[in-house]
Amino acid sequence: MSGDRGRTMQTARMTRRMLLLALLFAPPALADAPLTGAAAYGDWHADAPGVVRHITPDAMPPPNATLSAHRFPSVVTRPSGAVLHVPPGFEVEPFASGLERPRLLRVAPNGDVFVAESDAGRLRILRTPSEASARPQSYVFAEGLSYPFGIAFWPPGPDPRFVYVAGTDRVVRFPYRAGDTQARGRPEVVVPHLPVGGHATRDLVFSPDGRTMFVSVGSADNIATDLPPHDPASARAWDAAHGLGAAWGSEQDRAAVLAFDPDGGNRRIVAAGLRNCTAEAIQPTGGALWCVVNERDGLGDDLPPDYATSVQQGAFYGWPWYYIGDHEDPRLKGLRPDLGGHVTVPDVLIQPHSAPLGIVFYQADQFPKEYRGDAFVTLRGSWNRARRTGYKVVRMHFANGRPTGEYEDFLIGFVASDQAVWARPVGIAVARDGSLLVSEDGNGTIWRIAYRGGNQ
Repeated sequence: MSGDRGRTMQTARMTRRMLLLALLFAPPALADAPLTGAAAYGDWHADAPGVVRHITPDAMPPPNATLSAHRFPSVVTRPSGAVLHVPPGFEVEPFASGLERPRLLRVAPNGDVFVAESDAGRLRILRTPSEASARPQSYVFAEGLSYPFGIAFWPPGPDPRFVYVAGTDRVVRFPYRAGDTQARGRPEVVVPHLPVGGHATRDLVFSPDGRTMFVSVGSADNIATDLPPHDPASARAWDAAHGLGAAWGSEQDRAAVLAFDPDGGNRRIVAAGLRNCTAEAIQPTGGALWCVVNERDGLGDDLPPDYATSVQQGAFYGWPWYYIGDHEDPRLKGLRPDLGGHVTVPDVLIQPHSAPLGIVFYQADQFPKEYRGDAFVTLRGSWNRARRTGYKVVRMHFANGRPTGEYEDFLIGFVASDQAVWARPVGIAVARDGSLLVSEDGNGTIWRIAYRGGNQ
């Protein structure tokens, strides 16, 4: 009996030890509640599919709580054995490779995938002949463009007649019919002049009725310390003519979303103070315009948050004088006191320096039903932070069409080490079959995420 009792006690001790180890090393995805407060400001080591973060303005640290780091990553070839991780039931596989820094992705109504190879000045089409095909056919739709990024089809709906392309200095369009693999002629200039220099990406989308073209233009500088001064009366007059908080001088028509008629006329500012709205999307329910925004640098590792937000007509989002509501940038303190109390707080705050570059709403049927109405955002990754963050795709949670403020790790695995990464996610789109496509401009690949059901 003493031997049996000893073996029983030993088994119990081993069981307790195994349970303890399981609790200590369980993936964060098993957490019941989102990470909040200081816990939400982690780094890539803590990333795992299912980890949820909820960053709120009241949890932000003060300016310069840490030194501002400069740690550009080394981009390396994909290491042998590198594995991408997605939630249970999903699979991730290569879709296309050998591309030249693929960036924004948009899917045409017929299912063709348009890819902006911005550095090459090229627009490419990827076409999958059938759902069983492992690799798409590739066509060059247009070349010789000026850093193309934004792509949109007009009019919205199943039978567009034009493909619009936003370059860094203009918007052009090509006549288009479903199935075209090459532009039918030279581009027609729609908007001849956009501000150049500084942030180079220009995205564009159309309102659901096709009557308004929204074009995002990032700032020329980090915080615009060289703006000529405006006295209060001049500032009020400028705001009345250009929009609340609209910048002037070298930043005129920048850090903003501009609106045009489809022919390029009737230029106006929709909203200002968006330092770099890198990508736009129209929310399917309600038709709201959304932006993902890269915020300013130089205030420390965890300040200020990047964000995703619906863009309200006439709103001011803070840049350069304020951030995340009425938090004044100490480098510009006292320059625009009249704007205090008039700064719109963004909808979803994202860990600072994550660099969101793409956004898409999910309305397809392939993923489980709880994904419908949520949004996916690509985070290209940090350079202005001591410990790396980003380099992943996250899912933003919505309830009854409204954001909860939470976002969840969905695709991770692009970081090779504290010093190196092998991919930087940029573009994101929902393919015609309901799978998710993600481009990365580090090694020139596009990845496909599909739901297979059950556990991997």
